[in-house]
Amino acid sequence: MEKESSNSKKGILLVNLGSPKSTDVKDVKEYLDEFLMDERVIDYRWIFRALLVQGIILKTRPPKSAEAYKTVWTDEGSPLIVITEKIQKKLQKLVDVPVEIGMRYAEPSIETGIRSLVEKGVSEIVLFPLYPQYAMSTTETVIEKAEEVRKQKFPGVKINYIQPFYNREIYIDCLAESIREKLPENFDALQFSYHGVPERHIYKTDPTKTCNLNDCCSRESNPSHQFCYRHQCFKTTETVIEKLNLPKEKVIVSFQSRLGKDKWIEPYTDETFETIPKKGIKNLAVVCPAFVSDCLETLEEISVEGKHQFTDAGGENFHYIPCLNDEDRWIEVVKTLCEEKLNEFYLV
Repeated sequence: MEKESSNSKKGILLVNLGSPKSTDVKDVKEYLDEFLMDERVIDYRWIFRALLVQGIILKTRPPKSAEAYKTVWTDEGSPLIVITEKIQKKLQKLVDVPVEIGMRYAEPSIETGIRSLVEKGVSEIVLFPLYPQYAMSTTETVIEKAEEVRKQKFPGVKINYIQPFYNREIYIDCLAESIREKLPENFDALQFSYHGVPERHIYKTDPTKTCNLNDCCSRESNPSHQFCYRHQCFKTTETVIEKLNLPKEKVIVSFQSRLGKDKWIEPYTDETFETIPKKGIKNLAVVCPAFVSDCLETLEEISVEGKHQFTDAGGENFHYIPCLNDEDRWIEVVKTLCEEKLNEFYLV
């Protein structure tokens, strides 16, 4: 039961990627259309994006994607939606303001989530994009969509956004402990597989114009780092392995889920799975810290397809480490980050 509080005008909106309504090809096609036509996902001019997405991809990909979704779908529905709902319910028990969820694509939409809060009397919202690292196709598109909805439908509402938390100690401690508990006793390497983005996205999101993918990600500091997805992935990895006290030679960083023929940030996860067994890595553990909730990209692309790629190439043991999902320690992190932003409302 929701706690009563004088802070009832404040609320929390947790935002995740989204999912098709079902595994029917029609629903998957509708979802892919909204997702891939987002100019921050495929950043071509509208006419070229439409030709690619609606003229090519949506004519061939939905049946294959629908089959992939069927392999991860549960009796409750989409894993990503179900897990996000579990996070919401657990968080609601810990805070004294209303908590709702919204998805960047499909339902429940960001607009649906904001409306649910407004109907509860909320006028000041802490919006939490559930992405540890900043990227044009994740954090940025969530904020842009939320601002569009707010201006058009809820102009009286204030929104305070939680920034990427890839290097926050409370998050790193949480992630490291979760990995530590799930690591197999014997492993030759721990692979951090992050969702990939085209290289041009890195440069497009850098207002400082100081990014150089050839050398700046490993620097201690650079003005572009607060906007650089690749750097933030490396930083997450670096700080986690320090907590785990792992030697760097036992750690691999790679990027998954490429689309099209453009150059994406490297190294590629699928190619890594196919090459490392030849280098003597036969026992592999894999974690996907670009995601806080397990979804198609982790449960099917990595845990199923990735395992096949690795073992077909000569690997012996493949161990996928689940995302944070609704672990209690992660809910505490979510609570802390949300309360920080809620408190900022009192300071203005």
